[in-house]
Amino acid sequence: MQIDLAHKNILVTGATRGIGRAIAEQLAEAGACVAVHYHQNKEIAEQLAKELGNGSLAFQADLSKSEEVLKLFSSVLDKFSKVDGLVNNAGIAISANVESSDEAFVDSWSQTMRVNLNATGLLSKKAINHFQEIGGGRIVNISSRAAFRGDTSDFLAYAASKGGVVALTRSIARAYGKQNIQAFTVAPGFTRTDMVEEFIEKYGEEYVKNDIALTSLTQPRDIAPTVVFLLSGFADHATGATIDINAGSYVH
Repeated sequence: MQIDLAHKNILVTGATRGIGRAIAEQLAEAGACVAVHYHQNKEIAEQLAKELGNGSLAFQADLSKSEEVLKLFSSVLDKFSKVDGLVNNAGIAISANVESSDEAFVDSWSQTMRVNLNATGLLSKKAINHFQEIGGGRIVNISSRAAFRGDTSDFLAYAASKGGVVALTRSIARAYGKQNIQAFTVAPGFTRTDMVEEFIEKYGEEYVKNDIALTSLTQPRDIAPTVVFLLSGFADHATGATIDINAGSYVH
């Protein structure tokens, strides 16, 4: 089986590092043109787009601001005319527990929801509207193991936001399948990225490794092939499904 995404335009949020970068690179290897979303690292994003080739370009947006989320999708359409797939990968994990002040908790909760859930919902909405015009498309939302088994007391908001992503994805799959719009969830466990370094520094790498069934921590490259496969069209009858990639640390 060979995956050929030539002439397909895919928007990947948070594409300059970690899981997003690995996804962008493997999409490009399959021939896709990637809309490389970034927040602050313009130089890195533009260099990555150049390396990816296939006409890939970089697009800036602060996903905590709804107006910039909307502008992001319209900017991609302005450049590429059509979008065939969306990968909602960008996410944040802000540490805050119930022992923090009310103000700090509200701030961390709101910021987490704006980036992890609100932006994912809004971009999905724009993608669905566009897919209805062009005859279909695919959405892959990156959730987390935390959506199913919960997380530590520091990351209540993160787990809640990722649970919302799962419900959103399943609803899209059920509501729009007959319009040739498919939606999938990929739920990683701990993955060796910059975002989880804070947790590893606090709890230790052995704590993390003891929680998994394999001998090594998941890498971004272990997640990217599944996302490419889901966007290929070979897995459309799995629409609504959640694919766990968590090294056996949570099986359901």
